[in-house]
Amino acid sequence: MADADPRFPDADETLVLEPDCARCPALVDCRNRISWGVGPADATVMVVGEAPGAGNPDADRWRGGNWTGMSYTARHSGRRIRETMAAVGYESGVFYTNAVKCFPSDGEGSNRAPTAAEKANCRDHLVSELEAVDPEVVVPTGRHATESVLALDDTSLDGFLDVVLEPVESERFGYTVVPLLHPSYRDVWLSRLGYELDEYLADLESLLP
Repeated sequence: MADADPRFPDADETLVLEPDCARCPALVDCRNRISWGVGPADATVMVVGEAPGAGNPDADRWRGGNWTGMSYTARHSGRRIRETMAAVGYESGVFYTNAVKCFPSDGEGSNRAPTAAEKANCRDHLVSELEAVDPEVVVPTGRHATESVLALDDTSLDGFLDVVLEPVESERFGYTVVPLLHPSYRDVWLSRLGYELDEYLADLESLLP
């Protein structure tokens, strides 16, 4: 699976909600482009990441959402989560987005964690995407994305690793939340959760429609 080359998204499937969004001045100053959600409008599954990374503008194709304007299009995390979904039968039919749509720079060219205010400012965009796509399952990747998704039901997160692959029903929207490890850190945490990769993928597949 590590050498797979998943389908690159079609720019025509990008869901642009607020083209010149300036809710977070610090993010406006460091982003190149807003990384909007991308995928079929009738997707069964929505994958929600944390925020776009710095990306690589010189990459052949997988430059990252900060440069492509499309979520989960970085060479490492974007390709990896798309490979993961393809491995469980979802090469297509998935809408990919982020809890925060702009690259949060640490001032040194790398990512920092988005602030609570930045996640709150972007929450309306996430709600609009959920209402437009109406997925059956939402798959947040990593702690920050999971916090943002659960917050839509006024639910807080105590320990992230305890909820990985533990389905939660959303009373507000009617979908099932299935938290995953962030693709960039998956290999580090799999063994700590007692998983082999094939077992992890099999459990994910069993929780998808």
